[in-house]
Amino acid sequence: MPRQSAAVYRRRRIFVVILIVVLIAVIAGGVWLAIAQPWKTTATTPPVASTTPATTTPASPTPATTSPAPTGSASPDPSGTPGIVACEQDDVEVAAVTDAETYAADKLPQLSIRLTSKSSVDCTLNVGSSTQKYTVTSGGDVWWRSTDCQADPSDMIVTLKAGTTVSSATPVVWDRTRSSVDTCDEKHRARAPGGGASYHVSVSIGGFDSVSSQQIILR
Repeated sequence: MPRQSAAVYRRRRIFVVILIVVLIAVIAGGVWLAIAQPWKTTATTPPVASTTPATTTPASPTPATTSPAPTGSASPDPSGTPGIVACEQDDVEVAAVTDAETYAADKLPQLSIRLTSKSSVDCTLNVGSSTQKYTVTSGGDVWWRSTDCQADPSDMIVTLKAGTTVSSATPVVWDRTRSSVDTCDEKHRARAPGGGASYHVSVSIGGFDSVSSQQIILR
């Protein structure tokens, strides 16, 4: 075999060097791609929905010492009704109403007001909590007044239709304690004796008093 020239050897060595460099570049590039993988979409954790607690508007509790306006044919009108005169004493009969006559030891009396129109014409009356008063007595001893610890009294003018009878929508509950303006927490009040003790409930509204009291018995 004829001996190849030095130039041929140089070309072969150059080719081999170039091939090695190319292989190194390919291998290095492959390793970088395998590590970085720039084309791969990075998986992300779905965002957690922010949970906002549901909010509710508490119902405004009816104070235990007041009751809403009577329901029936009485039409609320805060500004009064033009052309309709205010009720007078002879126009309205007020009565105390209880949900029972006798109460077991674990039962609390529920007290209401009943209004009866004795007039032949409509008249207006303030039946707001500011004019309502419930009183519980035993003999000559006053045990409880709803006004002793009354909260946020307000006015409400209504039209009482002629010849109709209306009653308070929600009763006032007597907690069977002795009320006082100085002790509005029932825990610090004296308990009303039971065992068959007799009490009388009277009411007043709009400046008019009940014609008689309603007797109840506490067991």
